Amino acid sequence: MRSQGSLTSSLRHLRAIATRAKYSFSTSTSTSFDLFNPTPEHSALRQLVRSFAETEVEAQALEFNRSETFNLPLFRKLGGLGLLGVNIDPAYGGSGMDATAAVIATEELASADPAFCVSYSVHSALFANNLQINGNDEQRQRFLPRACAGDVIGGIAMTEPHAGTDVFGMKTFAKPSADGRHFLLTGTKLYITNGTLDGKTTGDVFIVYAKTDNTAKDGGLTSFLVEKGMPGFSLGQKIEDKCGMRASPTAELVFDDVRVPRENIVGEQGGAALCLMRNFEIERLCIAAASLGIARRSIEVMSAYAQQRRAFGQPIANFGQVQKAIAESYAEFMAGRSYVYDVARRLDLRSYGNGLDADGVKLFAAPMAKRVADRAIQVLGGNGYVGEYVVERLWRDSRLLEIAGGTNEAHHKNMMRDIKRLRGRIE
Repeated sequence: MRSQGSLTSSLRHLRAIATRAKYSFSTSTSTSFDLFNPTPEHSALRQLVRSFAETEVEAQALEFNRSETFNLPLFRKLGGLGLLGVNIDPAYGGSGMDATAAVIATEELASADPAFCVSYSVHSALFANNLQINGNDEQRQRFLPRACAGDVIGGIAMTEPHAGTDVFGMKTFAKPSADGRHFLLTGTKLYITNGTLDGKTTGDVFIVYAKTDNTAKDGGLTSFLVEKGMPGFSLGQKIEDKCGMRASPTAELVFDDVRVPRENIVGEQGGAALCLMRNFEIERLCIAAASLGIARRSIEVMSAYAQQRRAFGQPIANFGQVQKAIAESYAEFMAGRSYVYDVARRLDLRSYGNGLDADGVKLFAAPMAKRVADRAIQVLGGNGYVGEYVVERLWRDSRLLEIAGGTNEAHHKNMMRDIKRLRGRIE
């Protein structure tokens, strides 16, 4: 196992290369191209995150799952490794890598603790990457260095008690103040990841989506930076007793005439719909990547167990039913993994219009992870049903992935809409 010092040195090397050049994906020969680690830098990143996940993330996963608490000190360590800003420009303290790097980091963290990984992805992709792409330079300078270092933990606030998949059905509204220098933000957001870090107060900073014009077709959707401590901004409740992802803090946030400075608008007033749809692409890709981590770990656990566990005088790996469970799980995992990494290598984080496959990878990978984790429980029998053997936690955590970032049903609708636009031709 590599030392923490060598891991940090590796990341400095990654940052230096990211500063000098953009990443390219050479496909000069079919044998030289590794879809899952396209460059030496991607390979080094995977080694870095896997080592950290195995030595530090795995060790705490069961304890924090049981206590339903967030391991904030460990999370901040991700900043020291450069992972909290894996896609952020080095000018703002990030590592300057691409969508494939985000997928690698997410897959590896999720294989050890999907809940910890959810908080990571929301912070690094939904908050930091969102702000980098849609914010202005003053906002980037103000928040991104601290976000990359782990000094502040970010999130987004979109879902409401009566508006989830129906984004434009949200009720949160922001109206200009009398002096025109602020917006008064009022509403409630629910199921917000990183909404609280201690169970008593709000999280640090959020990109909050609100309507600013009810006469517009999309409500004139606008996003605002809202910080902890702003008058009128409070924690409604920490959401307890979740089925899974228990070590990732989830909260209700309340906005009661919060005075948000006009300069805290992210992007253009009324222009957040495009920002939101663009951010859905990396969000759904990362959820698919987390699904890969769950599936891979489940396969590793049930395969090792099947070779050790004996019944009727032989290892249960010799039985056809067990072989079927493991073989089909591996094939489905590799199919999903190939799809996810192929989409990642083609995804420009600043672009928009990759929704078909961003929906597609999540639609395929999330149910796949749940099936594989379920098979792992079955292979392990009674042992698979208890926390000590990991797979029951992986199964519970996997259940969220068919809901978060868009339900399976929403993906069906979105994909059919996009397929119609292809007019019967798929390249």
